[in-house]
Amino acid sequence: MSFYDTLLQETQAARDAFFSIPIVLEAAQNGVGRDLYIAYLTEAYHHVKHTCPLLAHALAHCPKGDRTYRSALLEYLSEEQGHEEWILNDIAHLGGDAERVRAGDGDWPVRAMVAFVYYAVQFVNPYSMLGMVLVLEGTSVDIASAGADAVRKRLGMEGQAKGFTYLTSHGALDQDHIAFFENLVDQVEGEENRRAVIDTANMVYRLWGEMFAKLARDAGLGEAQHAA
Repeated sequence: MSFYDTLLQETQAARDAFFSIPIVLEAAQNGVGRDLYIAYLTEAYHHVKHTCPLLAHALAHCPKGDRTYRSALLEYLSEEQGHEEWILNDIAHLGGDAERVRAGDGDWPVRAMVAFVYYAVQFVNPYSMLGMVLVLEGTSVDIASAGADAVRKRLGMEGQAKGFTYLTSHGALDQDHIAFFENLVDQVEGEENRRAVIDTANMVYRLWGEMFAKLARDAGLGEAQHAA
């Protein structure tokens, strides 16, 4: 079994728990209202703004001899530049206060998720970054495009691109990224390095899921807790 297959197997329970969160299912199938969509984009901004700094953080702690990982981190860095600005543009187009979002910090699940990955990369293992990549890009492939279409329909904005740039771009973009990621992960050697990827992915699934669950609770949508 390849390490990529092992990674998927050992994170399947956390993935299933994520996709059982009621608001995740509702958003992908039926969309959400404008205010909740803006609230989601706000939290997305507060983790996406850390993507390049986290990649650079991983690069700084990457073993000097691992040219494959270093090269991949540099490629990710070149592709991820400026994506947080797409989110702010979407928020502004929908009538949200983009500059207020920029000045904020995000709610505790996203702050905890980002802080955990910074910690894991520096003090546990630099390959931990790949666990976050698995979760965020993997879930984007599955729900971003469908979610964007569902929200557009619910808001009566079918056919409009503005306001949905971040979701639609990542739904398509990350399909290519997953193939790149699979090849990269299969080149990770050493049980300690591999375990770091798995453990980080499981933690990020839980924190990313809690972000969605808390959005639903804050919006008064009833039971939003997901399986532990």
